[in-house]
Amino acid sequence: MSTPEITAAYAVCRDIAKREAKNFYYAFRVLPQHKSDAMCAVYAFMRKADDLADDESLSLEARRDAMTAWTAAWRESRTSPTNDPVFLALKDTQQRFEIPDDLLEQLVAGTTLDLNPQPEGVTTLVVQDHRCFDRTLQVYDNFAALHHYCYLVASVVGLVCIRIFGYKDRRAEQLAIDTGVAFQLTNILRDVKEDAERGRIYLSADLLSEHGVTPEHLLAITEGKASNPADIALLRGFEKHAQTLYRSADELIPLLDPDSRAAMRVLVRIYRGLLNLIAEEPAAVFRGRVSMPTSRKLGILLVGMVQSMKARRSA
Repeated sequence: MSTPEITAAYAVCRDIAKREAKNFYYAFRVLPQHKSDAMCAVYAFMRKADDLADDESLSLEARRDAMTAWTAAWRESRTSPTNDPVFLALKDTQQRFEIPDDLLEQLVAGTTLDLNPQPEGVTTLVVQDHRCFDRTLQVYDNFAALHHYCYLVASVVGLVCIRIFGYKDRRAEQLAIDTGVAFQLTNILRDVKEDAERGRIYLSADLLSEHGVTPEHLLAITEGKASNPADIALLRGFEKHAQTLYRSADELIPLLDPDSRAAMRVLVRIYRGLLNLIAEEPAAVFRGRVSMPTSRKLGILLVGMVQSMKARRSA
């Protein structure tokens, strides 16, 4: 039973999700209240971890120290009283939906990957940009290493989400893992330019080599150099792999509790729709972040809300 303190904590998390979640918040809106609250709590926890890891106003060492301190405070909150509303709501969510600590520990581990000066499976290169200045680029060695990264930062989120959504068939777990990878591959394509500017290339070295594209060339394209057919073929190969993984999402949805299927459909339609937009003009990702128009997202949300209401009436 919720206390006023827990209710207030969930309200704080909802404000964070409403302000920051963008695509995810559209899905939260079509869930029953208790599941929507839980998703907001998990998102607020993830958002704080991401913000600590990505705060480029701080040095890498300072960010690591801040993350260590925050993680220690969260771990203490699991067994002790806390005044942190996000920790309080998350603790209640874990108890309601039987979310193990290990999954959230993996989520934090994924967030901290980029704080490691030399992550496993990543090579650091020094290249010259278009101004002939030296730039440091981190490139994943192969798709297997990239897949592991996707598991930690996205598939683990999927495993947490389906515990909130509800499922009985254990097949849902692998399907959620695959769907998480599909979402993250979509994000990687969307953020090619932004990531390159931050010194990160997630299109793995083996895929670059397969298409005859060097990290230096990829950086140059994001800085304004014209792309060529090999560059587009690289993006299309990456996009087709993500499209294949979205089939797992189609299989996952019927395995979820009926009152949660509409939320998952909203997420999949938005992310798959974003991937389809990229497929229409792959070179656009070299110029900036591709996004789905808000009007289209609202249309997807409306359909999801209608489906959600029908599911609740028939329950």
